[in-house]
Amino acid sequence: MTLTKFRHGLSIVLMAALLTVTTLAHAVQKIRLGTVAWIGYAPFYVAVEKGFFRKHGVDVQLQDFPDPALIPSAVVSGGIQGAMYTYDLVITAVAKGQSLRVVMPIDYSNGADAIVADQSVRSVADLKGKKVAYPFSTCDNLLVVYALEQAGLRESDVEGIDTTPENVAAALTAGAAAGATYEPNITQILKLGGGKKYKVLLDSSAAPGLITDVLFFDRTFIAKHPDAVRGVMQGYLDGLAYLKAQPDESRRIVARAMSVTPDEVRMQQAGVANIPVSDMAGYFVKRDDSKSLYKVGAGIGNILVRRAQIDALPKIEDTFDVRFVHEISKSH
Repeated sequence: MTLTKFRHGLSIVLMAALLTVTTLAHAVQKIRLGTVAWIGYAPFYVAVEKGFFRKHGVDVQLQDFPDPALIPSAVVSGGIQGAMYTYDLVITAVAKGQSLRVVMPIDYSNGADAIVADQSVRSVADLKGKKVAYPFSTCDNLLVVYALEQAGLRESDVEGIDTTPENVAAALTAGAAAGATYEPNITQILKLGGGKKYKVLLDSSAAPGLITDVLFFDRTFIAKHPDAVRGVMQGYLDGLAYLKAQPDESRRIVARAMSVTPDEVRMQQAGVANIPVSDMAGYFVKRDDSKSLYKVGAGIGNILVRRAQIDALPKIEDTFDVRFVHEISKSH
């Protein structure tokens, strides 16, 4: 073979390789997912860091929302393509006419949400007439209402202060007797005053399933981009598998993402349960337990209606699209 022919052949090979790379690059769809700093989303942090999503045709970017109540409108408007947050946010949005759909349950809080209080507060009943800081429109309001009802109180029996989860600490230092938020905010609050000023009064392990995190998209996006939805879910599952196989490295990744230490990640992981693939399909089945969106949704709906946040509970089947979980369950 002459040098000229060799160079010509090499050029063709290089051009073909370049075209292949370009095609693959175009095949990867960018997806922005709305989120908050939460230990249950650890598999997402790992999957982003390790590049797992790209293997499944999506380039996922996580966008933090200081106020989670803004997430649904951002999904519907297309500002973000999907989100992870608690199921009550989806119920509220669907009840108000938005077309959000849960495609996968992620985790449930088993202690990583809590009501924290001044050491002088002995019990939830002691909060009567006192200032309690919590977000009125997102998940921890459910924990507050649940705790008050268990203590024989109503929400009107306390002086509620509407705030974001991240600002509960500021409300406490400004004079609130208690506040409800989630990790890593809880750990940060418990460190205030040299670790002697505040305590956990009640956490979400007292109400398993009440605070369930889900992955959701707008129904129109799901119809147009089902492969992207599958890609996000598969990348998450890769992250979950890596989290279990390489716990030390994964904790370092999660610690950087959440601005905490690996030891704090380890402690926070004890308060959340990521849902295995084998259990996911059951969340979309009518059952009388906390691992069913029908059961959890009914409890959430009752609280939201009483709080006048929604007029009526929507049909639970109008809040999810189960086909993707069924597909994944068959392949795992």
